[in-house]
Amino acid sequence: MTFTFRPLILTAMAFGLAAPAAAQDAPSAPAEAPATAPATGETTVAPTAPAMTPDQYINNPEYMLNIDLSTGGRIVVQLYPNIAPNHVDRVKQLARAGFYDGVKFHRVIDGFMAQTGDPTATGQGGSQLPDLKAEFNGQPHLRGTLSMARAESEDSANSQFFIMLQPRFSLDRRYTAFGRVISGMQYVDAIHKGEPPEVMSRMVQVSVAADNKPMPPASMLTETPVAPAAAAPITADQLNAPIQK
Repeated sequence: MTFTFRPLILTAMAFGLAAPAAAQDAPSAPAEAPATAPATGETTVAPTAPAMTPDQYINNPEYMLNIDLSTGGRIVVQLYPNIAPNHVDRVKQLARAGFYDGVKFHRVIDGFMAQTGDPTATGQGGSQLPDLKAEFNGQPHLRGTLSMARAESEDSANSQFFIMLQPRFSLDRRYTAFGRVISGMQYVDAIHKGEPPEVMSRMVQVSVAADNKPMPPASMLTETPVAPAAAAPITADQLNAPIQK
């Protein structure tokens, strides 16, 4: 599937009709169908679990991610299970399975966001798990916010996510924000830019903080520089002075 994107005025076109993206103006949600009444004439309301309180998840290592980047260091992410419990569970599940290790940032727009989570690095890949139902919420898309990429359908988030480089409030309640970088943002800023970048920065290791995985050695938190293009050989004809007519 192809991930779409329309970051307002600065990026005027969506990046494809059927693909998860990190900045499209989401289509209007369809009107909800009325609840189906049982035979007794009463309306059944499904019970919902109470939202977690901040003291249950803030600084709780079970709800924090460590993302070790090839740009030189570790970023720490505070997850928000109170507003996006299913998306938080999905990211933790994939992290613990090693799904994100080595995955690249395939679309990085300067002043906007850095998108990753696709093992194919094409913008069309995801995990084998089913797509998630949207959990749009009031968490603003600030600098450092993590939010799930999706296709045109609101309920198509799977494994791809993006990290905001600068605020973009037009994404609020259109994409599911599920966390925010609380340290190491300088390593996010250093991610190579491009669509796709000439050199793709990558997540070397992604882990739940409660699992206490050590940071990979510094030799792994580096990137291969772009080799300069070989200069064309200079011929004798190029050294000749032009003939004046």
